[in-house]
Amino acid sequence: QVQLVESGGGLVQVGDSLRLSCAASGQTLGSYTMGWFRQAPGKEREFVAAFSWSPGRRDYADSVKGRFIIFRDNAKNTVYLQMNSLKPEDTAVYYCAASLAVYSPFSTAYVYWGQGTQVTVSS
Repeated sequence: QVQLVESGGGLVQVGDSLRLSCAASGQTLGSYTMGWFRQAPGKEREFVAAFSWSPGRRDYADSVKGRFIIFRDNAKNTVYLQMNSLKPEDTAVYYCAASLAVYSPFSTAYVYWGQGTQVTVSS
C-alpha cells in the first residue's frame, strides 16, 4: 500500500507559480511511475504529467508543456509539480497518483491516488 498526500495548492494570479508536493508513505516510490492529473469543475480528470522511474522518462500534456515540471526527491520520498506561468484554465483539483506501469498517461493505470489539492488561478 502506498499513501499519497498532496499539498501546495492555493489561489494565485495569472502568471504566478506554484509548487505542488506529493509525499508518499508505506513504500518507496522507486518502483512506481508517478503522475499528476487534474479535474476542473464539470470536466473529466485529465493527464498533466508523469515521471517513470525506469528509465526516468518524463512526459507532459500539451497544455502544460514548457510551463510545468515534474521531479522527485528520493530522500523525501516525494514527487513535485512545479507550475509556472499559470493560466485561468489551469484551475482544477490536482491529484497525485502512483502506477506500477513502466509509463502511462491514462488514469486507469494508476492504483494509488491522493486526496487532491485545489489550484485556483485568478485573472
